Amino acid sequence: MRIIFEARSALIKLGEKSFGPFSLQIKEGERIAILGPSGAGKSTLLKLLSGEIKPHLGSLRLKGINLHRLTAFGLSRVRAVLPQGSEVAFGLPVEVVIRMGRIALPENAKTQEVIIEAARLACCGGLLKRNFDTLSGGEKARVQLARVFAQLSDEKNGCIFVDEPLASLDPGLQIDIMAGMQQFAKERGHAIVAILHDINQALQHFDRLILVKEGSVVGDYPTGYDVVPPIEKLYDIKLDVVDICSVTPLVFPKAKIFTG
Repeated sequence: MRIIFEARSALIKLGEKSFGPFSLQIKEGERIAILGPSGAGKSTLLKLLSGEIKPHLGSLRLKGINLHRLTAFGLSRVRAVLPQGSEVAFGLPVEVVIRMGRIALPENAKTQEVIIEAARLACCGGLLKRNFDTLSGGEKARVQLARVFAQLSDEKNGCIFVDEPLASLDPGLQIDIMAGMQQFAKERGHAIVAILHDINQALQHFDRLILVKEGSVVGDYPTGYDVVPPIEKLYDIKLDVVDICSVTPLVFPKAKIFTG
């Protein structure tokens, strides 16, 4: 698979704290989960990778281009971002919110078809005639995910950055949303980079895990049984592993490990 994103010795200073330096590569079609304790720097890493904040040192390149030399229009064509708790200031119709993902693109005969398909993949097709401010938190998250799909529908080999895409969703919707997100990305070669708190969701649905702790990338592993000990160390916990005759384990937190 071709490398579409590369971070080289990237570092950002946050007052007296810093994140990095770190280096990593993202290949087309990869599904990457970011794991780490609360306050570890997961959101900071996602903002760095998506170009929302600029590193003080090092470089970020997307499709061979310095991320921060791209115009807002150029950036919107190659990457999409879904932060946690995305809101819209006004009570706009859901269809308009999804259409906002294509604000940098010219309207054409295909636009309405793209919006309907984006809503279907994000499991919010039945909400198109509703106003955004009447929706529940989980419904709003699905609409915003559809906006991301609409934004990158015409592109190939881009990056989708999402923060807790499965939060506030019931188990059935979590399965449907993951299936829709994976189908959308696979058909276009997009990479998915997602912050998650659920270890099993990361193990079952993603190819690769980036582990973050105390402002540093402390691990980068393919999904599988070998990543369980690093996850235990990451959270200072002991995990029970259930062997389900699969290449990926199912784990349950058993006890807190006190290191102090």
